[in-house]
Amino acid sequence: MLKKLLKSSEAKRLPPRTVVIVSGLPRSGTSMVMRMLEAGGLSILTDNLRAPDEDNPRGYYEFERVKKLNKGDTAWLPEAEGKAVKVISALLEYLPSGYNYRVLFMHRNMKEVLASQRKMLVRRGENPDKTSDEELMALFSKHTRHVLAWVRRQPNFSLLEVPYNDMLSDPAPYVHQVNAFLGGFLDEAAMVGVVDLSLYRNRAGE
Repeated sequence: MLKKLLKSSEAKRLPPRTVVIVSGLPRSGTSMVMRMLEAGGLSILTDNLRAPDEDNPRGYYEFERVKKLNKGDTAWLPEAEGKAVKVISALLEYLPSGYNYRVLFMHRNMKEVLASQRKMLVRRGENPDKTSDEELMALFSKHTRHVLAWVRRQPNFSLLEVPYNDMLSDPAPYVHQVNAFLGGFLDEAAMVGVVDLSLYRNRAGE
């Protein structure tokens, strides 16, 4: 019986030197997915330095040192092994070799991303009109294509693209895809229970 329990425990872990990366453009649903993974039973790497606020009332689930990847700060990666960590799309190319990365890349309706970012800038007292929505949409689309093409070329990266809007409408099948991608050991019911439509603001067309 004990041997069986040990085998079951071993099966509920990611392979050695594996890091789950939750990525996408800012405001694309990455915090929600981090909450889902945590609820499902996957350890997450966060320092909770960025407190919840009106834009993310359930928390940002960030790890501050990730923001220094482009400056060569990678010494924290051993701490991320076997866990999920949030890395914005612009920093994916700075992840070091030597690890296997399973990337959950969030896609959200671009108009909603821009609307959400605009409201965040206004709340911070910053000017949201420095660049037009049309220019930003073109820049973000080009950036996303570039990053995804790069990820697909990396032998130590696996990629699952997750549509935020569809996941909110019908979370169960997308949660199942995420669970299968990560090894099938997560609690899917708990993950689905994280979805809170009251937090789905800045909808396209509104």
